[in-house]
Amino acid sequence: VPYSTFFLVCFFRFFLFLFLFYLFFNVYNEKDPHTDLHLHTDKPGLWKSYRLPGTLSPQYYNITMWPRLFRNIYGMYIFTGHSGVAFTCVKETGLILIHSNKLNYTLTPEGHHAKLTGLEGAEAPAIKKTWLEVETQYLVIQLSETLQVGSTYWLYMEFQGELADDLRGFYRTEYVEDGVKKIIATTRMEPTDARKAFPCFDEPAMKAVFHVTLIHPFSTVALSNGMKIEIITPRYQRLLQTKFQPTEKMSTYLVAFVVSNFAYIRTRTKSDVLVRIYYFWARRQALVDGHGEYARSITGHILDYFQNYYNSTYPMPKSDQIALPDFSAGAMENWGLITYRETALLYDPKTSSNEDKEHVAIIIAHELAHMWFGNLVTMKWWNDLWLNEGFATYVSYLGVDDVQPTWNIKDLMVLNVIHDAFEADVLSFSHPLSLPEEEVNTPEKISALFDPITYSKWFVPISWMKNGTLMDRYWLLEKNATHDPMKTDSEWLLANVNVSGFYRVNYDPQNWQRLLSQLSTDHSVIPVLNRAQIVDDAFNLAKANIINISMALRTTSYLSEEREYQPWKSATKNLNNLFDKFRRTIVNENIQKYLRSKVQPLFYYFKNITDDWTKFPSRLADQYNLDNAISLACSAGLEDCVNLTTEWYRLWMENPDKNSINPSMRRTVYCNGIAAGGVDEWLFAWKMYFSSSSAAEKERLQYALSCTRYYEILNLYLNYTLKSSVIPKDQAASIICHIADNEVGRPLAWNFIRANWMIIFNDKAGIEPAVKMVDLVIMFTENNMSWMAKHSGEVMSWLQEELA
Repeated sequence: VPYSTFFLVCFFRFFLFLFLFYLFFNVYNEKDPHTDLHLHTDKPGLWKSYRLPGTLSPQYYNITMWPRLFRNIYGMYIFTGHSGVAFTCVKETGLILIHSNKLNYTLTPEGHHAKLTGLEGAEAPAIKKTWLEVETQYLVIQLSETLQVGSTYWLYMEFQGELADDLRGFYRTEYVEDGVKKIIATTRMEPTDARKAFPCFDEPAMKAVFHVTLIHPFSTVALSNGMKIEIITPRYQRLLQTKFQPTEKMSTYLVAFVVSNFAYIRTRTKSDVLVRIYYFWARRQALVDGHGEYARSITGHILDYFQNYYNSTYPMPKSDQIALPDFSAGAMENWGLITYRETALLYDPKTSSNEDKEHVAIIIAHELAHMWFGNLVTMKWWNDLWLNEGFATYVSYLGVDDVQPTWNIKDLMVLNVIHDAFEADVLSFSHPLSLPEEEVNTPEKISALFDPITYSKWFVPISWMKNGTLMDRYWLLEKNATHDPMKTDSEWLLANVNVSGFYRVNYDPQNWQRLLSQLSTDHSVIPVLNRAQIVDDAFNLAKANIINISMALRTTSYLSEEREYQPWKSATKNLNNLFDKFRRTIVNENIQKYLRSKVQPLFYYFKNITDDWTKFPSRLADQYNLDNAISLACSAGLEDCVNLTTEWYRLWMENPDKNSINPSMRRTVYCNGIAAGGVDEWLFAWKMYFSSSSAAEKERLQYALSCTRYYEILNLYLNYTLKSSVIPKDQAASIICHIADNEVGRPLAWNFIRANWMIIFNDKAGIEPAVKMVDLVIMFTENNMSWMAKHSGEVMSWLQEELA
């Protein structure tokens, strides 16, 4: 650890020095070659700003795109296109700035990148000069005269771009069906990549109407935001030209187009709005196998729920939903054409777990919520992204609760949303929900806002109880306040009842002791969500040196009597995070003993209620806790658990066509079977990974393959992440992280990242996110070292006393 920290600190400082050196000598000391081109109405160097000047307002675009689904003579996949945008001048200017990134233009006879004409009787000034400003991603058009306020103009451009596999803008993704490689052309515009597909005013407030036409091969289908209104065959060409209805007025980041060989299933909502999942698009085999049926069964209900919730009719005539094999996000709320990662939309009732089912339902609800909040009503600038994402996160749970009322999904929101937000909020790069606009300007800074804080952080009043009795809600109106009724001498007090607020709670030592006593004598008096929160609050307060770590550990002492999922999940996460620091120390044996002593009653509890593992619990929380119990018991070395999972895995290997392992436990069983086995167990999982058509099953097997204890196999697996023909790009990062979570794989992953640094980060996201990651690793490493120096002795002493 000290060596890795030293290396990272040195690397980071050296990189920073070079970066500052570059800025000074290549930016600040260089005269702008275009400074003499501005007219008197414009400030010089407007093209150096990342924000549009607000002088022009787009009205509508006409866009025609032609993706080539084959390599050209230079071995590249490309797309060509032409587009025009009608815009109105709102402030006098002699300059047109329109976003453009990585596009090559066909020059006009005059040598310019664009043509400008007037509309509705307006006379357009001549173009004096055009150029591409790479750093701020503009096509800059210098005019000989100023545009007139109130007049409307037409800007036309022809361009070409690479249909790369970088998961951004207009890109390609690949999959194999019946032994044949298929190419898909698809989009991911949010937040700032519409400019990588076509020139546009690429800011969320710059809403316009989009008229889209796609040219594509005969054997493919084209989709966009609007309904298809015309499909023709251009003369003498074996191509189709599909024209779509104009969109609603919307932001550029919501524009979408897809060309694929996909099939669909369809249905209608109660209001007779055609919804394409309703048509629902996916790989043909996935639909034949029924993987789209669950999404189809709930989408209409959730859409209807939101129409009633918002008291507003769904504003588009249709909503295609499409499952893509390679997608950088979970999903994207393109208006009328929602794009999903396969695991976020496809559910295989034979191989998918209940957790997969929950994930699909929440993602669908989240994206449908955006159809109103985000798409119809949009934040002015990205600094208020939380208005989009925070609200969609909240109402997604309401939508799922309406369609799946037996799940009690709102209780799981505490673990899935609130704890994630808390965890992110303590990091050094945490941020307020809303930042000043000027602090969020570059594409990198905009992308950085897409995190758990933006999606999951809110404000609420204080609820509390005393000795199990709910008290009147208290409103904290100032940063510091005293509420006399909360004072107590002998009764225990609990704040944030049922975790209705986004805040942590600390108590005086006496009240902590009274709460711990109540947990030990009768934990059921304390609400289940608060039992989870007590554990999570205590460990995070200890991490911040606000309370002793021994106090946090004592919140887990009662767990041998706990049977509910939420407290166990909270405890498992926090204990694993703590004990992971001690894996390679002499304390590890005592850690394993302690974990076994707590989880053993839970393991045998589930053995009993499942009739010796022959049945499966009916309650969703119990299903999750069963998997949690097996996972923790096996990792703690409980012999009966290890024997159970290895036997289940062995039986599957003997009969690959009959997998009797319950889908909700497969992730855990596969991992333990491979960890306890050797090369044969790993190769079997590798073979099953490539033979499976289920996205959820593939994801489980990807994780399980990282559980092996063999160095050579893990190194081989790491190298496969660099080959997109073997491991899809959107899954490579998670595999590296899984291997790093493996005690054996951690140093291998570290060496792999160092050796392939430029390949990984040039390919994935650029240097700024890479530097941010380095900074984060340095922070975590230094914090862990400091924490261990102060508290390791206290942890060791507490474990010895507890096990005595």
